[in-house]
Amino acid sequence: MELNPVIAVLGRRLRLAVIGGGPGSFIGAMHRQAARLDDRYEIVTGILSSDPHKSKKAGLDLGLAPDRSYASVQEMLDRESSRNDGVDVVSIMTPNDSHYEYSLAALEHGFDVICDKPMTNTLEEAEALHKKVQESGLIFCLTHNYTGYPMVRQAKAMVADGQLGTIRLVQVEYVQGGKADEQKPMPEVLTWKYDPVRGGPSRVMGDIGTHAHNLARFVTGLEVAEVAAEIGTIVPGRLIHDFGGALLRFDNGARGSFWVTQAAAGVENCLRIRVSGSQGSLEWMQEFPQALTFKPLRDPSQNRTPNGPGTLPLAARSSRIVAGHPEGFHEGFANLYSDAAEAISARRAGKAADPLALYFPNSWDGLLGVRFVNSVIESSKANGKWTKC
Repeated sequence: MELNPVIAVLGRRLRLAVIGGGPGSFIGAMHRQAARLDDRYEIVTGILSSDPHKSKKAGLDLGLAPDRSYASVQEMLDRESSRNDGVDVVSIMTPNDSHYEYSLAALEHGFDVICDKPMTNTLEEAEALHKKVQESGLIFCLTHNYTGYPMVRQAKAMVADGQLGTIRLVQVEYVQGGKADEQKPMPEVLTWKYDPVRGGPSRVMGDIGTHAHNLARFVTGLEVAEVAAEIGTIVPGRLIHDFGGALLRFDNGARGSFWVTQAAAGVENCLRIRVSGSQGSLEWMQEFPQALTFKPLRDPSQNRTPNGPGTLPLAARSSRIVAGHPEGFHEGFANLYSDAAEAISARRAGKAADPLALYFPNSWDGLLGVRFVNSVIESSKANGKWTKC
């Protein structure tokens, strides 16, 4: 049996505190399950609601010790930083408008951070948080979980290996239908997801637009240099953006297209990318995550599957089971948590981490994501004018 790399370095699991993701939260459960899947973390405390009573009850329901049940995030950070067995890592899965506040506070207390996307709501906050991460030397992992899928990592490795030649075209889309039903009444009190202040300047861009942007950057290794964009509202009377589209120019001269929506009736969760180079193309879709299609310039189309023939090392370390067995959303999320755990334990032990464990999104990726959102907004306001990112 292979030794847990965190226990091998530290002699124990990392102690994790969670902020947010209480009862009824889909993403909170994903974070907690991802943290536990590879046994790298032990969840020891958390603030699971802004209501202290609800938070403590939820903590007890999760099996957290009563003496590590706190009334506020500040109290938790203060008291945990003074314990001999205090937490090592803080994981943040709160509404977008508090990511900056809680991430900064955790870093200031000396804790490594795992944070849900987007990193912040504003560019100023993103720049300040990235600067803080750089100054602190701590690990910051941003959970763009689709970069943890084995076949997304296979695609990245194939591009880096030169199997596509020079990248010339990139198409990326993230299409959902969860906000398409116009018969669903708006809540009397706006939840943060429908609040244009708490949800950010463009809800659809912060939520799924940053995922699509990050996926294109991750797979290709290229940066978006300019955008010509339009964002807006498809469903009448809605207060938040539910559509965004853009033409892209990449820093190597490649061209691209980008579109995202949460108002495509009947569509579930269709994140899709196609990358075309001088020697071939790759295609991947999240709803069928086990399949990566490779279309060489002069040979028949080929399929790549997790741990199947042609698997490269970055993808191989991201699969837990043998070829032909399905893995998906939970496992992709867990790959980021596990990679971050290896980086955090290595930092704490004063050792170098396995280079293949360092592909998780970080604060620089978070900053570029927020910068991209801002550029899309600026371009749309200027009727699609090409705008630098």
